[in-house]
Amino acid sequence: MSGITLSVFCGLIPGLGTGEILLIALVVLLLFGGKKIPELMRGIGKGVENFKEGMAGMDEEIHKQDKTEPAKEPGKEQDKTQEKAG
Repeated sequence: MSGITLSVFCGLIPGLGTGEILLIALVVLLLFGGKKIPELMRGIGKGVENFKEGMAGMDEEIHKQDKTEPAKEPGKEQDKTQEKAG
C-alpha cells in the first residue's frame, strides 16, 4: 500500500494509524498466505458486484411499481379507515 492510500484509509476509521493498519495487513498475510489473498479479494469483489446488481434490481422494481400503481389521495384513505372503525 502506498502512503497516500494508507492515510486515506486511516482517515476513514478514526483511531487507526498507519502502524495498526500495517500490523493488520501482516496478520492477514500470515493467516491466508500470499497465494490466497488475491482469491479472497476476487471473491469479495464479486460479492460487492452482486450486491450492487441486487440493489439496482430493487430500484428498478420500485420504479416499476410506482408507475403501475395509481396515485392514492391521502384524504380518501383516512376516510376509509375511519368508516371501518366507526
